[in-house]
Amino acid sequence: MTRSVRTPLLPVAAAVLAAAVAMPGAHASSHREAPFIATQPKVDATDFYMFASYEPDRSGYVTLIANYQPLQDAYGGPNYFSLDPNALYEIHIDNNGDAKEDLTFQFRFRNTLKGVTLPIGGKNVAIPLVQAGAVSGLASANLNLAETYTIDLVRGDRRSGSRSAITAAGNGSATFDKPVDNIGTKTIADYAAYAAQHVHAVAIPGCSQPARVFVGQRKDPFAVNLGAIFDLVNAPVAVITDPALINAAPNTIDDKNVTTLALEVHKSCLTQGSETVIGGWTSASLRQGQLLNPLPAKGHQTSAKAGGAWVQVSRLGMPLVNEVVIGLPDKDRFNAGKPKDDAQFADYVTHPTLPALLELALGLPNTAPTNLPRTDLVTTFLTGIAGVNQPAGVVASEMLRLNTATAPTPAAAQNRLGLVGGDGAGFPNGRRPKDDVVDISLVAVMGGLCIANGDANALGLGATCKPSAVPLGDTALKLHDAVDQAVVPLLPGFPYLATPLPGAK
Repeated sequence: MTRSVRTPLLPVAAAVLAAAVAMPGAHASSHREAPFIATQPKVDATDFYMFASYEPDRSGYVTLIANYQPLQDAYGGPNYFSLDPNALYEIHIDNNGDAKEDLTFQFRFRNTLKGVTLPIGGKNVAIPLVQAGAVSGLASANLNLAETYTIDLVRGDRRSGSRSAITAAGNGSATFDKPVDNIGTKTIADYAAYAAQHVHAVAIPGCSQPARVFVGQRKDPFAVNLGAIFDLVNAPVAVITDPALINAAPNTIDDKNVTTLALEVHKSCLTQGSETVIGGWTSASLRQGQLLNPLPAKGHQTSAKAGGAWVQVSRLGMPLVNEVVIGLPDKDRFNAGKPKDDAQFADYVTHPTLPALLELALGLPNTAPTNLPRTDLVTTFLTGIAGVNQPAGVVASEMLRLNTATAPTPAAAQNRLGLVGGDGAGFPNGRRPKDDVVDISLVAVMGGLCIANGDANALGLGATCKPSAVPLGDTALKLHDAVDQAVVPLLPGFPYLATPLPGAK
């Protein structure tokens, strides 16, 4: 198919750079990355994954995972981490390469207090916890807080397109139960089994194939060393250039949970016509206004009344972009933006600051690639690579791109370096939980893709990607962040992310 590219200068090529800052142990893809979103953790998107399902017997399916609420401590009671009923959580799919959403899955949440009481001295008094005893099964009677959600599919523009409800495959219900967070083993003896009951088979309007959905707490699947990264890349050069030391640093967020929105949809329901490449990203929006009630009514969970139009406050497609690629003055603007408008961020990708910052932080002068503008990054991260995951007539924009015609690689055979490691089903052709996006991006931002296999043009990275423009030479291919993404525990099938850590064992 003919692959023409329009507006090739966009922000997310910077996505590559993002990983670069992640030397001593990458930081999660989007944890508190912009000034405003740091004040709104319930709508802070942390990671977005899109990949061909590699669970046995799920051939032809695509898994979409959007994680929210970063850095959850398992012991964070008594309220834990329910999602915001005044927010709109969305997963968007562009299936024709024009940088506009064609399909949007919209999640809305409802948290209902049951008002569980105990008889105390002849009076029924409300308990202070979200549970009144051991919890098991769907809609447990011992839960004092019922968490449910709905999903709408919007075709076309996310606000003005055609809307229809996604329903349970068995009974046609449009409301789904969400499991309570992993309070601890006394409250929920077998959380894995409890959570598995909340994997719902669903029917998607206009789609002949059944789908699956899961929304609930998971162990954070990202490997990262937050403190060292932001401390001017506090890591020895000898460590981060030695491939034998890819697991030399601890994973800072190994003890954290996140909240996952996961969908598994057949690829025939996501693609359009003969185009096999789809783009995807997640966003969250809040109402434009909020009125605080100084005297909230008894039994109400919140003293705020939200209203007005939806305002997007969080956005995530390619990992690490807003944290370490987009300049500080534009971070909130990026979170509010749409892929179709990404040309406004072009300079951050074509003339990235990250390589220069790494030179200063690591004391390695004259090591930044000199092939400016960095069209190699634009191709790899904004348009997709020709013959791999670039749609026809693509408009350069920040999103994950997946070629649904690429067969999945079984879990045991996956290469953590994805495409760089010879695994065509891995990042940047989509993103799987095992893909070490920090290492891959670090190699790319410092020019490693320009010398991979000795021929950049074979990778479709353009004439300006010359080995002579990579001062680090072969060393660029050895760069890593000293935290091994591949050792993070995962499930063998949907929803793939591991059981969350309990508040008490």
